[in-house]
Amino acid sequence: MNSHYIHNLNPIIFDFGALQVRWYGLMYVVGFLIASYLFKILIRQKFFKITEDKIDSLVTSMIICMFIGARSFYVFIYNWDYYSQNLMDLLAVWKGGLSFHGALVGLIVGGVIFARRNKLSWMEVMDSVALAGTQGLFFGRMGNFINGELYGRITNSKWGIIFPASGPYPRHASQLYEAFLEGILLFAILWLAKKRIKIYGVIGALFVGVYGFFRFIVEFFREPDSQLGYYFGFITMGQLLCFMMMVASVGLYIHAKKKNITI
Repeated sequence: MNSHYIHNLNPIIFDFGALQVRWYGLMYVVGFLIASYLFKILIRQKFFKITEDKIDSLVTSMIICMFIGARSFYVFIYNWDYYSQNLMDLLAVWKGGLSFHGALVGLIVGGVIFARRNKLSWMEVMDSVALAGTQGLFFGRMGNFINGELYGRITNSKWGIIFPASGPYPRHASQLYEAFLEGILLFAILWLAKKRIKIYGVIGALFVGVYGFFRFIVEFFREPDSQLGYYFGFITMGQLLCFMMMVASVGLYIHAKKKNITI
């Protein structure tokens, strides 16, 4: 008798025919609402030197740039063979297909634009975005779990979960591993580090490096994208990008120390 939990969560909250309200979308809304509240805290603590009336502009810019980056990376790096033959699906984000690494690039671009418009240090903006936005990774991964997507590799462990879309075998709930490591633990690390850090840029470098490390580890439990598989027989595209993140974090830290912009 199979004792493993069978994933049967309904990703749709309400269905009004042509209009559907999904848990995945709600998770993003919750994440952005919490981020807006955390931005207010950072402003009141004098960490983020903007006025509260500019928060909506920042969040809107981040949302737009994040989704453009996330979709672009997924289409052109992860699955161009498919989309080159199905151009009508390029904008069909409701069918899935967002890349975190692309979202990060989008956030960086959005941060640069906001910083220039408001005559701020880019590092101040990105440190604040990292502090306020990291919790959103928890909600995003919970949305993935509810959707039954981005599941892990087959496992014999007792905590394996059967995702019907992946076949009859239990798999690692890698979405939940990521939700804890990236959305809870990393969030806690950044806020604890904030109390000790005296210059802008270090928080952002810490986010990039620690996220890269956590995601690199989880990739050993996560099923690689079927259209990509493994590189060199053992490493995934996600791990390659995360390794680049870890290397980049060192460069960001050196840059922050060189600029030495005090908080």
